[in-house]
Amino acid sequence: MMNNGEIIKALYEAFGSGDVPGVLAAMDPMINWTEAEGFLYGGTYIGPDAIRENVFAKFGTEWEGFSAVPGQFVEDGNTVVAIGTYSGKYLKTGNTMNVPFAHLWTLRDGRITRFVQFTDTLAMARMLGL
Repeated sequence: MMNNGEIIKALYEAFGSGDVPGVLAAMDPMINWTEAEGFLYGGTYIGPDAIRENVFAKFGTEWEGFSAVPGQFVEDGNTVVAIGTYSGKYLKTGNTMNVPFAHLWTLRDGRITRFVQFTDTLAMARMLGL
């Protein structure tokens, strides 16, 4: 059985390879997912279906080469923090971005129950020409 850090590392690998069903399968049915206020998809979504529709589907249709690549993981019990970089080309403006992020993950019994995004939304908006 994987520990919490390994679960989150595998999640980024699945997302990076386009395995959205695999990512969603790791989530608790009542997961609380918060995208930063000021981010394109800012808000809180409850449940994997809401996350797929309001976040992941948009990455697939509104971006070229969107990626979230972690470079460091910090694990403390049921909490994992991933620190990395977003990059990609936003199709509506044709502009690209490269912005750091921190993701706070909470797990219970091997399932993801909460996600909180931290990123510089102003820098992202400026790079994307929004």
